[in-house]
Amino acid sequence: MSHGNPLAGRTAVVTGAARGLGAGLVRELAGRGMRIALLGREAETLARVARELPVESRCYEVDVTDDALMERTARRVTCDLGEPSVVIANAGVAEGGPFVTSDPRTWRRVIEVNLVGSAVTARSFLPGLLTTRGYFLQIASTAAFGSAPMMSAYCASKAGAESFAQSLRAECAYQGVGVGIAYLHWTDTDMVRDVEAHDVLRELRAHMPRPARKVYSVEKVASWLARAVLHRSATVYAPPWLRIAQPVRPLLPLLVARTSARILPRLAESGPLPATGLLGAGGLADEEGRSR
Repeated sequence: MSHGNPLAGRTAVVTGAARGLGAGLVRELAGRGMRIALLGREAETLARVARELPVESRCYEVDVTDDALMERTARRVTCDLGEPSVVIANAGVAEGGPFVTSDPRTWRRVIEVNLVGSAVTARSFLPGLLTTRGYFLQIASTAAFGSAPMMSAYCASKAGAESFAQSLRAECAYQGVGVGIAYLHWTDTDMVRDVEAHDVLRELRAHMPRPARKVYSVEKVASWLARAVLHRSATVYAPPWLRIAQPVRPLLPLLVARTSARILPRLAESGPLPATGLLGAGGLADEEGRSR
């Protein structure tokens, strides 16, 4: 390990690494000299990302909700690349639409991947992190505290993931393992781009204050998160100005409810509000993976 770069030569595990922010994170961490374990549903896409990396890397096709598979994968990572020093629970899916007409299986899948999958990731790799006194980063969202209509599963899952990470932080601190939470807003991923393809979600986003509508590049967000990994930060906000939203968290649900009360009746005049299904190419890959 380089004294000038504490990440160099260490092993990082990133779930949801085939595309979007996950792929951006592995590129950023590889650029800082880390060996990379790429976990995800899409073997070929993972391999394409890995081929671009300037460091040793391995790809593992997994479903993050599968306890037994994730435990086996954790053992393989240790055998292939060494005990992990950084684990990032990034895998996530989303769906939109009215809760009352949502497909129960799709709704439940969002909870399973975003919340249960994060816990399975932590459970599987925590023995390695205890050995290295490493760092676990939970990818959350402003949805954890600014719950939006038509996104009930996603908001519930991210609020749960935030609470899980806070509990894990308190539990593991005395053992030298750091736990961070990343609060992301609009990032230029397939999932977010798919939001624009659905009229209701696009309209709801359009009524946010202008600064809150800005979409940030994957590269920019990944760089913010990589700095958090370097410093073992308890929290990281992407963009950084989101930090100012924390003190007013109790007010946000009221503001969202008032805005929704104005917008949703008008949107419903043209007919029933549709469900989106799982959003983005990552959502499609998850559906295809479960059908195999």
